[in-house]
Amino acid sequence: MAAGVSYMNSAVETSSENSVHDSDKEAAREIQYSLVPAGGLRVYGAEVAFRFSPFAEVGGDFLDFFSLPNGLVGLYIGDVVGKGLSAAMYAALVMGTLRGINKTGEDTPGVLELLNKRLLVRPVRGRYCATIYALFDPASRQLAFSNAGMPHPVLVSQGRFSRLGDGGVPSGIFGGTTYEKYSVRLSPGDSVLFATDGLHELRNHRNEDFGWDRLGELWSECGKKAADESLEHVFAGAKLFSSSSGQFDDITAVALTVPVEAEHSARTPLSAAASLCIPEPIVELPVCAAISL
Repeated sequence: MAAGVSYMNSAVETSSENSVHDSDKEAAREIQYSLVPAGGLRVYGAEVAFRFSPFAEVGGDFLDFFSLPNGLVGLYIGDVVGKGLSAAMYAALVMGTLRGINKTGEDTPGVLELLNKRLLVRPVRGRYCATIYALFDPASRQLAFSNAGMPHPVLVSQGRFSRLGDGGVPSGIFGGTTYEKYSVRLSPGDSVLFATDGLHELRNHRNEDFGWDRLGELWSECGKKAADESLEHVFAGAKLFSSSSGQFDDITAVALTVPVEAEHSARTPLSAAASLCIPEPIVELPVCAAISL
């Protein structure tokens, strides 16, 4: 009898602990999703959309994009080593640090160098992150970015895809790290895909990687679609490719497109063009823009 009571008490305690654990995981998930944008971004001459899909309830990927006071569009995307709650906590630390830097007027290499420096002030053992920080000028259509260990961005222009720039040392490892600045002038109808390695490294039933070529071909097929439609097309293809294997890592992607109508902006008087450069949320995007592969 006593053994039975003891067993019942133990079972109740275990159930209670599991309930608390589930509640904590759900709270962590809500907090992480509150850190990603509530929707896309559209200004005259640029459109940004995203997808965010943690492998577990929470993950180590992160992203943000925003309009800056000087008229530029800023964006960053990154990937913390590891998965789960500890990676998500470090990702929140990185995002908080970046949000304190991106309004300082630093150029893209300076932002990543300052991020690296600040992460090393209070280093977390075994934690670091890959990050891309980019700035886009809708008026000149000039894209500049610096890369701290992320997969190369993929540009599609005139139906052909190419990888942009080189990698770099991830943030939070070595003091004094410097970063290169890469620039490209986009044309109306061009699109750039920034993505974490969880997308490139999806596998099918033959144990083949999704890889750069498949990703580039899918991205090329998007033509002059809107940013969100382009991501929908790519992720549908990725899901079809990996349907028998599923997702094994966090997957995050940001699309930057230059709408075809931006071609006419060069003929628009400056005063009229300036009146059109107003950030406008894309209302159709769901709050989390989450996917499931």
